[in-house]
Amino acid sequence: MTFLRRLLLAALAAVAPTLAIALTTQPAVVVTEQVRAELLAHAPEGVAPGKPLWLGLAIDHAPHWHTYWKNPGDSGLPTTLEWTLPPGFVAGDIEWPTPRKLPVGPLMNFGHEGRLLLPVRVTVPDDFSGATLPVRLRADWLVCKDVCIPEGGDFALEIPAQAATSAHAARFEAALAQRPRPVEAQARARVEGGALVVTAAALPEALRGRDLDFFPELPGVIDNAARTAQRWNDGTWEMRVPLSAQRSESPQRMVAVLAAPGGGAGVQIAFEVAGPWPPPGSVPLAAAPTPAPKAEPAAPPASKSAPGFVLALLLAIVGGSLLNLMPCVFPVLSLKVMGFAAHAHERRALLAGGLAYTAGVVVSFVALAALLLVLRAGGEQLGWGFQLQSPGFVTALALLFTLIGLNLAGVFEFGSVLPGNLAALRARHPIADSALTGVLAVAVASPCTAPFMGASLGVAATLPATQALAIFAALGLGMALPYLAASAWPALARALPRPGPWMARFKALMAFPMFATVVWLLWVLGQQVGIDGAAGVLGLLVAVAFVAWALGTPGMGRGARAAFGVVSVAVLALTLAWALPALRETPPATAAAPSEERWQPWSAERVAELNAQGRAVFVDFTAAWCVTCQFNKRTVLGDPVVLADFELHRIALMRADWTRRDAAITAELARLGRNGVPVYAIYRPGSAAPQLLSELLSVQEVRSAIAATKVAGP
Repeated sequence: MTFLRRLLLAALAAVAPTLAIALTTQPAVVVTEQVRAELLAHAPEGVAPGKPLWLGLAIDHAPHWHTYWKNPGDSGLPTTLEWTLPPGFVAGDIEWPTPRKLPVGPLMNFGHEGRLLLPVRVTVPDDFSGATLPVRLRADWLVCKDVCIPEGGDFALEIPAQAATSAHAARFEAALAQRPRPVEAQARARVEGGALVVTAAALPEALRGRDLDFFPELPGVIDNAARTAQRWNDGTWEMRVPLSAQRSESPQRMVAVLAAPGGGAGVQIAFEVAGPWPPPGSVPLAAAPTPAPKAEPAAPPASKSAPGFVLALLLAIVGGSLLNLMPCVFPVLSLKVMGFAAHAHERRALLAGGLAYTAGVVVSFVALAALLLVLRAGGEQLGWGFQLQSPGFVTALALLFTLIGLNLAGVFEFGSVLPGNLAALRARHPIADSALTGVLAVAVASPCTAPFMGASLGVAATLPATQALAIFAALGLGMALPYLAASAWPALARALPRPGPWMARFKALMAFPMFATVVWLLWVLGQQVGIDGAAGVLGLLVAVAFVAWALGTPGMGRGARAAFGVVSVAVLALTLAWALPALRETPPATAAAPSEERWQPWSAERVAELNAQGRAVFVDFTAAWCVTCQFNKRTVLGDPVVLADFELHRIALMRADWTRRDAAITAELARLGRNGVPVYAIYRPGSAAPQLLSELLSVQEVRSAIAATKVAGP
């Protein structure tokens, strides 16, 4: 064994540089069909203390596409930059260029089109003396035209410290020239009759006498889409704009940008606001001309009221129990069935395994929920099942299920791969295996949303942390309850056959549900990173299977095991170097299949447009990793009768794909009182809130909801 370990360590050392390069190499450019994004640097005097150093994300938009300003307006999300710099370096805030107005139906957004650079000033520490400056950036942006697409990328640069970096000097100078210039404009504001009245004197000569665009840096205060009343009086500009009916802020001080329509840098003014402010939601209708109606719901969904805490606990237990009927849970439950068969006539072992399985499920639900709550408190837009939005997590699950399937099929034994003490520990503590089976069940089941789970998850997102965790614990208890009850029911144990040779065949049979799960996970991965990424992981699975066979095949001699082990580890390392870059790439856009052409990508702006035209909209909030979603999609939503009803009533069909992280979809789900998928909603014109359907659809339910929708005119 010592000789074998030395050979394996030598092989790992030989391939470590290749692995390191594969894991750390990042591009400085990300290209999609909508934008070309590049990390740029500008250090005209090199990187040194006291010298100017600028970094920036350059975004070149395709024609008619746009991204958003720091205040995106009525919809959208601002671009975010997260820097990783050496100790002592400090990156400032984005120096936002002056935005432009982007009307979308009844909404008004603020953003940027064409060529854009978001510059950031960087402070160099006094003790810096390195030869290069490594820069890492994680950027996320929302790019929109008729639809909105969340995009992002990881960027890297190595900036030489001793030489000037000025290849993009002109672009940085142009971007900095577009920054709004702070001016002392003797500005002030007051709240009057449900409107914000702003006055400013001594504005620059280029702005005087003109109607100006008003961009408040604080969102949610004014009605961005409403018409403003402006006038000039002896060099003093005055504007009156209605307050937002959904206003949640009553600021005493505001900062805004004033700009002349048609482009050019604006000016930044700051002003105190004299109240009193009206209560949020009580803006008088006569304050200004009434803008076009908005389709975004301001109230909870009409069809399902939010249940109380006790009711949410009961729904969580019932929903957790029904989670066992979801297809995504079947493969892991086959492991539990094997445990029942192995200890069917050992009452104490059977009950202990049931309790351990229950503990593993409940603790895992609570731990996953705690992580979700912590990340959301930190500003992340996440929902239930968020872990399967990560290609890395999906890949890890595919690897795990491949190993379990190979073990069940007899290709290798864990005892031959694990160190002797760990293998002995595992054999002495079967209860730990039961608890780990519960953990694995939660990892696979968490993306699914069973009936009654949606309401309880939605309530949990609005409750204090202790009550929210109690609901998730109830979900886990509900999921484990059938097996806990079965393990304590003597009649069930007597009904099972006694252990014998049949169990070896049954064990091999259970490998096939595991391999079926791997197929599903690879399909999910293909939706996230494209066919190249899925092929890369498939090659990785083959390499892992080779390692498992080489190191864990019973009866193989020491010399053969050492030789095959070294080769298999080298193959695994090379496969990792080949596969990992593909996992970072965005999948190319593909043409919609004929059956999918009737479905449009979801966007809040498009829903508002269609509602304003008098058309209802059916939205399918879905994800590739949600098995319940795919079942509903291929059965009820693909039913010819249902599709004919949609067409007859002229109901627009939209699909909100949550396979990858999407902050806009997460926010919409939260507004609907939901925290996971599937969710099915009908947005009707003139309705304050959409109608929500059940998670497990039926043809009759959908047809009834369609029949209740008024047919729009031609």
